[in-house]
Amino acid sequence: MAVKPPALIERHARALIVEGLAYSRVVLVLGARQVGKSTLARQIVQDEHPAEIVSLDDQATRDAARADPHGFVADLGGGPTLIDEVQLAPELLHAIKQAVDEDPTPGRFLLTGSANVLTAPRISESLAGRTRRIELWPLAQSEIHGTRTNFVDRLFAGQPPHVSDAPIGGEAFADLVARGGYPAVRELPERQRLLWCRDYVQSILERDLRDIASATKLSQMPQLIRLLAATSGKLLDYRKLARDLQLSDKTVRAYVELLRTTYLLHVVPAWRPGLRARELQAPKLHLTDTGLLTQQLGVDRGRIARDPQVSGPALETFCSMEILKLQSFADIECDLRHYRTGDTEIDLILEAQSGELVAIEVKASASVRPADWRAIQRLRDSRPDRFRAGVVLYTGRRTVPLGERIWAVPISGLWS
Repeated sequence: MAVKPPALIERHARALIVEGLAYSRVVLVLGARQVGKSTLARQIVQDEHPAEIVSLDDQATRDAARADPHGFVADLGGGPTLIDEVQLAPELLHAIKQAVDEDPTPGRFLLTGSANVLTAPRISESLAGRTRRIELWPLAQSEIHGTRTNFVDRLFAGQPPHVSDAPIGGEAFADLVARGGYPAVRELPERQRLLWCRDYVQSILERDLRDIASATKLSQMPQLIRLLAATSGKLLDYRKLARDLQLSDKTVRAYVELLRTTYLLHVVPAWRPGLRARELQAPKLHLTDTGLLTQQLGVDRGRIARDPQVSGPALETFCSMEILKLQSFADIECDLRHYRTGDTEIDLILEAQSGELVAIEVKASASVRPADWRAIQRLRDSRPDRFRAGVVLYTGRRTVPLGERIWAVPISGLWS
């Protein structure tokens, strides 16, 4: 029996893209393959911003764009255009720059890309001031559940969600972690989902990385991904990874950047009170999707629920990526960081442009102890004017006040 395609889910980034087309000459939607960039862009073109559609996945079209990028753009006729998978012909971006400089009408180009083409300095400089960049991640739980309120905005308002009847313990999150957020696998049975994730990672390594990289030892990339999965939620230690793989630090750094470029890996920078000091600290790393994390670790949902070696890091990765998604379409502009110094560690720090702070700790347990929020309390007491809220995300039943501006909130509060 044929499997029905998954139902389309409204993406919160849609409003950001439409807004960008009203004010920016170029809107660039970036994200991993299969997160729904093309589907969302085509919906917008069909419903709100009519445009010619060009897909660079088509070999003949791609060859023509690469051979004569300026002529290719000139032949588009000057009207709004959607160019899908623009990273396959990055030469086009210089021609697009020239076109929008000659005609600065907003909404000229809507571009999608499965690799972050703006990481190349020459391209980034050419599009500076002309492009609105929007990152699209795998589905957020708030999108899956159709929730309109944003957890990040609620915390900056000092109003965390008041959950009263959440599921308790490992079963509260194991299935969500195992499924991840890729639309294509959301409704697949476990075995088919794991096979999809295996093939997905393999295709990224064999196709996307070789399209954008000149590295000669990509055969070691699968082992690196497995090592990174085993350390998801921990500090990124290039030297240890280099020793484990018997590669140079420089090579490992280059490989990690490639994985970030294709959105398989996300790095959370450190937070420090001083703007300079934070840039000198080690970042944390996360695989961007816990479905991929589950497959790379070789674990099932039962082990996620019961094995502390798996459940803690998996839940932190899940919550961190949910916060990242929520941050990307929150009303509050803020940075996502982690905090670690001496004996003080906070999983996530959100810092608004105003300097206001939100602190988040993740615990894979159904109860919390004073030690679980002590670091948050210290941050609150050291910066009382800037501190807006602190939460301990846990697998308990209800939202519980823990002190002034600090709460324990069930995992489901992320989308309640």
